Amino acid sequence: MQTPTLADTGQVSLAYEAFGSPEDPPLVLVMGVATQMLGWPDGFCQALADAGFHVVRFDNRDIGLSTHLDDLGMPDLMALLGGGATSAPYLLADMADDTAGLFDALGFDRVHLVGLSMGGMIVQEVAMRHPDRLISLTSIMSTPSANVGAPTPEAQAVLLAPSPTSAAEAAELAVNTYRVVGSPGYPLDEEWLRAMGEESFRRAIDPAGVVRQLAAILCSPDRRPGLAALTVPTLVIHGDADPLVQPEGGRATADAIPGARLVTYPGMGHDLPEPLWPELVGEIAEHARTATAEVAS
Repeated sequence: MQTPTLADTGQVSLAYEAFGSPEDPPLVLVMGVATQMLGWPDGFCQALADAGFHVVRFDNRDIGLSTHLDDLGMPDLMALLGGGATSAPYLLADMADDTAGLFDALGFDRVHLVGLSMGGMIVQEVAMRHPDRLISLTSIMSTPSANVGAPTPEAQAVLLAPSPTSAAEAAELAVNTYRVVGSPGYPLDEEWLRAMGEESFRRAIDPAGVVRQLAAILCSPDRRPGLAALTVPTLVIHGDADPLVQPEGGRATADAIPGARLVTYPGMGHDLPEPLWPELVGEIAEHARTATAEVAS
């Protein structure tokens, strides 16, 4: 585990870590709701670095060691889920601007951008708001709208589970969550999940921040009209057994973006099973290299 560095984006400070050589093309990883940068496993990040990229992962606002916007309070989650609330303290567009601000802070002119779950929603927003900053876009297990590919009742229940009050509880919560939303076609890495849960608890625990992130998802507008105008080369990855963002989300994302390519993995749920890393890293790296070649030609 590295010691994170803070980058000032102008609005918030984002904690980040880097893998690989700064001389290689930058590839930025954006994580999902309620999950710190640790959700991108070290080995997965290193595999991308070994494929020839300068890999950066970071904590979004309101999670981990990045800025927590405590003064914004906690939205009414039940009202949000019931459709009774139409506003949120911030939207996914604001988190996209955070991400673009990270590019500036790190001196990245253009990047390969990869987002998972809510991170996929954020990178879609980055592509719409800052299209000149991207060489390639990869959206993993995500959706263009909170209304498309909505979670199963069982998956939504674990997402709304009470926050842990100890590192041990956090470890068990991580395992219990991924027993529901993880990949049924692959073994569950309980040892890694427990370690991630414990370390996440030690770094920061902020239930209100998680609700603000959920509010951003639920209150952000449908991205399909904006995605239809994109020209950035786009790869969409989804598991056919994902209960948290069901496969309709991936198909809708690919359908919305001109020229996007959809890759679906049997037995993959809402996680990154280690046996699939060679294929996932290979797809992301080849997509990035192809996009780089198109820019150069």
